[in-house]
Amino acid sequence: MAKSSLIWLLLSTLYIASTANSASTTRSSSGAANFIKVSCGATAYPALCVQSLSLYASSINQSPRQLIQTALAVSLDKAQSTKTFVYKLTKFKGVKPRVKAAIKDCFDEIDDTVDRLVTSVKELKKMGSSKGQDYQWHISNVQTWISAALTDENTCVDGFSGKALDGRVKNSIKARFDHVERVTSNALALINKFGY
Repeated sequence: MAKSSLIWLLLSTLYIASTANSASTTRSSSGAANFIKVSCGATAYPALCVQSLSLYASSINQSPRQLIQTALAVSLDKAQSTKTFVYKLTKFKGVKPRVKAAIKDCFDEIDDTVDRLVTSVKELKKMGSSKGQDYQWHISNVQTWISAALTDENTCVDGFSGKALDGRVKNSIKARFDHVERVTSNALALINKFGY
């Protein structure tokens, strides 16, 4: 009888401990989700910000630095997939010369965007635990490179202006570049919010 009471007590204790641990994890992920939602309120595209960063809530937790790094990584991922897409378009046959030239220009612009975002990610990693003026210098570099990446993204879409360049190619490139521009803009807004 004493043995079964001891087993019952042990199982009850384990159940209570696992329930408490589960509640703690739920509170932690709820806190991370809320942190992301509140932080994304400072961006131009808050719904997209929440949607793209919520997948990484457990690694972001409530760390502003991890939030910024994740936002930049999302932006870089979208830029790289857009670069691959535009590269494939440069290989299409039978495209009008003006459209082909606009696609080539877009490839150059997205290539520059990817380079600037890669440099920004590396700069954030180099920051380590720097503080004060050193920290501000790193943040300033990242802000400059991301702003330049946004300019590159807009330049591509501008290259398709005019009715002669309307069509499926323009629409598909514009949709992808718009998405990259939005996640990049959100990353910059988060850096501006937490960088100072």
